[in-house]
Amino acid sequence: MKRLFAWIFSFLLFALSPAQAVGVAAGPNGFGDTAQLPQEPSGIDAGAYILMEMESGRMLAGRNIHDRLAMASTTKIMTALLTLEQPDLDAYFTVDAKAILVEGSSMGLLPGDRVSLRGLAVGMLLHSGNDSAGAAAAKVGGTVEGFVAMMNERAAQMGLADTHFATPSGLDADDHYSSAYDMAVLAQNALQNEDFLAICSAAKARISFGNPPYERWLQNHNRLLEEYEGCIGVKTGFTKKAGRCLVSAARREGITLICVTLSAADDWNVHKKLFDYGFSCVQKIDLATYLPEVSLPVVGGVMPSVRARLDGDTTAAVLLGEERQILARVYIDPFYYAPLQAEQKVGEVEFYLGDQKLGSWDLYPQRLVAAQIVAQKGLWDQIKSWFGG
Repeated sequence: MKRLFAWIFSFLLFALSPAQAVGVAAGPNGFGDTAQLPQEPSGIDAGAYILMEMESGRMLAGRNIHDRLAMASTTKIMTALLTLEQPDLDAYFTVDAKAILVEGSSMGLLPGDRVSLRGLAVGMLLHSGNDSAGAAAAKVGGTVEGFVAMMNERAAQMGLADTHFATPSGLDADDHYSSAYDMAVLAQNALQNEDFLAICSAAKARISFGNPPYERWLQNHNRLLEEYEGCIGVKTGFTKKAGRCLVSAARREGITLICVTLSAADDWNVHKKLFDYGFSCVQKIDLATYLPEVSLPVVGGVMPSVRARLDGDTTAAVLLGEERQILARVYIDPFYYAPLQAEQKVGEVEFYLGDQKLGSWDLYPQRLVAAQIVAQKGLWDQIKSWFGG
């Protein structure tokens, strides 16, 4: 019955509230009929690139986004994420002497050194330490090979169809590859980890390691942290095969954008250009303002009806002009019995942008008194109402 009523209510929304409920056909970029948007940057010299809005995962710009390419040390996003998901991050242990004997960039580990998993994550994300990636892999996975299997398992769970890991560090290997799209999705997942975000967004960090451990500072290699307002990470990378690779993220006014370039010689300036474009055409809106007035009929109450309300964060990022396409689908019962309580769920609303579901939220009665929204009629009032009194 609730679903039938919801369908009828949705139909009425189309008929009575066209500004809030009528869908608009999608435009050529898949985002619908939008306002005049800024021109997408042209002439981007990269093997592949993508600009993504983090909350929705929508692509704002890109080319060759599913091409399988070498991704160098941006690999360490996955290595650091798996490392930071372990228990006892601050417990010290002795590094595996064989695992730290890796060519390339290093955080400076030596055989016999003691370090924590958190310290290794800092070494990976700031100094791009291949030795820290190897040490973390041996500790977490038992062996480096065991850890690589964990990396590929997590990649499959994330739906990274064009990714395969062969090393925890990102050193070149025939079967070590990813795509711009997959790396953006990986960053999208990693940035939800508070420890990961705190580390990759730090321009420098103080950690302790050694035999015995002593404090030292590591500097982040990501220049965008200082050169671009709102930058919050994520990871640099370079090998001769992969070229310059960069995964970055920036946040302004509640909007987070993720940018990935693979094999881009001028990656710093490309990311700045793409971020400028993204922030100029994305806006944050409050979906609650697109909810039509919903009246909840109440049986046996001191009031015949009460309005519905939304709780929680109802904001969403959309392109300029897309707010004209917001559709609210409301699911409520035909009526409710008194008393109604302040935190009593009475229905649900789903918000759509064209065919894309932006999310669903619970509906509650509008607060009229502190705890009880609509009180039940007293016995004498009920008797009078039966006889028309």
